[in-house]
Amino acid sequence: MEGDGITSVIERIWGAPELLSEYREVGPGCPHGLYVYDRERDVWVLFSTKSGDVFAPKADGYYVIYFDNARCPACRKYDLHWFPYVRQNSARFPDHHFIIALCEWFARECKSATASNTFTYYAVHASPTTVLLYVKNGREVYRETYDGYLKSDELEKVVGGFRSRAEAYEKGMKVTKPIQEESDVIKLLKQILKGAKEGV
Repeated sequence: MEGDGITSVIERIWGAPELLSEYREVGPGCPHGLYVYDRERDVWVLFSTKSGDVFAPKADGYYVIYFDNARCPACRKYDLHWFPYVRQNSARFPDHHFIIALCEWFARECKSATASNTFTYYAVHASPTTVLLYVKNGREVYRETYDGYLKSDELEKVVGGFRSRAEAYEKGMKVTKPIQEESDVIKLLKQILKGAKEGV
């Protein structure tokens, strides 16, 4: 494998990597497991599939984790925004690590114990889910979770401002997520009202 840079990143955030494989993008045909984005070479590197350890990073930095299911239609829509966003913007965030946890269908159908246990650890029950972490001195200081797919402009709000929200939280300030999640009932009512207005 060419990129010594990504190997040292993996060793720092995970430990000695297992057999590494590279993919241009991660999707339903890829092996289940954990992937990290190598911004220097524009590839996703599968760095763990076999161990049962949970991905709970101890290395300081910011982590953006996309929980992806191979059988998830909404994930395929999210891919249309996620991959271009990461590709075009990751250089702006050198201390952010972009990670994908891929299973077939959540923790219960997954050929990677690590990915399955990571889904469980972060209580992922919607697909896709994006989890952002701020780790300092080896411990998680701040976390945000977003259920459902985010469009490019929403990713910018969420990822682009995460550092400032995390640092504000660390200082004891009140932090508001840039995108407030609505309950399914409210979303459904809005869709019904929108349909009634449009005569649908």
